[in-house]
Amino acid sequence: MARRASPASDTSALPAEQPPERHVEQIVADIGPRLKELRSELGLSLQQMSAIAEVSAASIHKIERGDMVPTITTLLKLASAFRRPLSELIDERPVDTNAVWHTPNGAGQPSSFGQGGEALQISGPATRFKAFAQAVQLPAGASGGLPQQRAGEALLFVLAGTVDVTVESQHFALRKHDALHVLTDRMVRWANAGRGTTSMLWVNLTHQ
Repeated sequence: MARRASPASDTSALPAEQPPERHVEQIVADIGPRLKELRSELGLSLQQMSAIAEVSAASIHKIERGDMVPTITTLLKLASAFRRPLSELIDERPVDTNAVWHTPNGAGQPSSFGQGGEALQISGPATRFKAFAQAVQLPAGASGGLPQQRAGEALLFVLAGTVDVTVESQHFALRKHDALHVLTDRMVRWANAGRGTTSMLWVNLTHQ
């Protein structure tokens, strides 16, 4: 009588051989370019990155160039500064960073907002996203306007203080937690006639 094959000798149920993992040296070599990419996306200089991560600018520069292999402590500090998981710096799988943009506190691009106002860009680059968002500070007396432009939308949300907004002939006295959504193919003007600083979120979207 023929003998039945024992389970140990039956290989039909074994999973297919997996492709070999990348060599350790390649994983380490990819840390520098990935670190530089993340820093560039956030618009941070070596000095700014150094201050946030508490890692010397010289060390960050050497890591990015591949002249230094970072310790696990340094990697943890850098990942924490980016507010990203450690695996994103050493992950063997490619990471699609085009779908998300993270702006850490204080890392936005500063700009003026009308006359006397200040803004911090908190949205991703226009090459990736259609919306443009700013965190705005309007001190007392600050004013400005949005010139008539091609079809689009603007959304204003007051976080604190007051702001007077005029959309062509319509006037709106906005207070804390008021919002105003307007099409931008018309003239929009704003002014802080109060005594304190007004904080608001300004989101602009241009129609394609």
